[in-house]
Amino acid sequence: MAPKSLFYTLFSSLTVALAASVPQTDYEVIVVGGGPAGLSALSGLSRVRRKTALFDSQEYRNAATRNMHDVIGNDGTVPSEFRGLAREQISRYDTATFIDKRVNTIESVSDEASNTSYFRAQDADGNAYTARKVVLGTGLVDIIPDVPGLQEAWANGVYWCPWCDGYEHRDQPFGILGALPDVVGSVLEVYTLNTDIIAFVNGTQTPDQEAELAKKYPNWEAQLEAYNVRLENETIAFFERIQDGSQVKDRNGTRQIDIFRVHFTNGSSVDRNAFITNYPSEQRSDLPKQLGLTMLGNKIDATTNPGMRTSVPGVFAIGDCNSDNSTNVPHAMFSGKKAAVFAHVEMAKEESNAAIGKRDDDLVKEVEKRMGNDMEKIYNRARGL
Repeated sequence: MAPKSLFYTLFSSLTVALAASVPQTDYEVIVVGGGPAGLSALSGLSRVRRKTALFDSQEYRNAATRNMHDVIGNDGTVPSEFRGLAREQISRYDTATFIDKRVNTIESVSDEASNTSYFRAQDADGNAYTARKVVLGTGLVDIIPDVPGLQEAWANGVYWCPWCDGYEHRDQPFGILGALPDVVGSVLEVYTLNTDIIAFVNGTQTPDQEAELAKKYPNWEAQLEAYNVRLENETIAFFERIQDGSQVKDRNGTRQIDIFRVHFTNGSSVDRNAFITNYPSEQRSDLPKQLGLTMLGNKIDATTNPGMRTSVPGVFAIGDCNSDNSTNVPHAMFSGKKAAVFAHVEMAKEESNAAIGKRDDDLVKEVEKRMGNDMEKIYNRARGL
């Protein structure tokens, strides 16, 4: 009987040793980023009472945008008002915490003694916080050329998303800003909104760039001609705002009438009412690099694994910073909610495994107690007592 008890004890002890317990942390989840993606993640986690801290550096890609659009129930809402209302509503959940500070560092911490790992974040003031999971909604930064007047016009008549801002500039003289290889793609996005289009390619119409465009659209010249798109290859000197569309609108207020004058280095100029851009972007934060996350181009890989999971277990990426290549508010909210669901279920499984491990631990203690009694009986029997 004793050998059987001994075998069970050793086996059960090994099982318990391999089972990870739930780490004790300040929060269950840390969300980095206070835009629609991060707010949605915090909301989803709060709805299932997961203790979560959202860190908000108060830097937003759409900060300068006049109004949000294509957001059901919030069409035309000012972005800051949307964020404010969201924070007010989420604050009603007692497991939600807002910390308006930048997160400077995040590191994974392993506890070999308990076979667990967690994350430690440090804010700009040097305060440290720990959590079991991390959700990055850190966003992107648009790399805007250093052309006078362009930065000031950004998101106010000059935009990157036709679904977000195009309708307010419909049927107006329109411009496309960016390199030649991206022109046809933009035309296909906006031609139902604008038909008077000039593509300002800023000196990039060269044989090499034409060949690059032809790889994607072999009949690009015929396509541009069919849509009556004129190519302007002169170098842009500066942009001049003639009229502010936030102040000048049509009778029902659904059309913003900006006017810009594009000045070229040769002294000529042309007027347009609005522009779509094809400028590159980059990660706003270096946290993905610190965590060693796999990237797809300049985006965090969150498409190889399901549930907005990244290449590092326990880290999720949502909103513009991830690799699913959809950059708008509804997408941001969807990705935040999806990460919240997967993070919650992932933690629930960990807690279930830990509970089973604890039950086995209690059973082992009982077996060890019984084994001790058995060994004593065997010893006494051998001595003839």
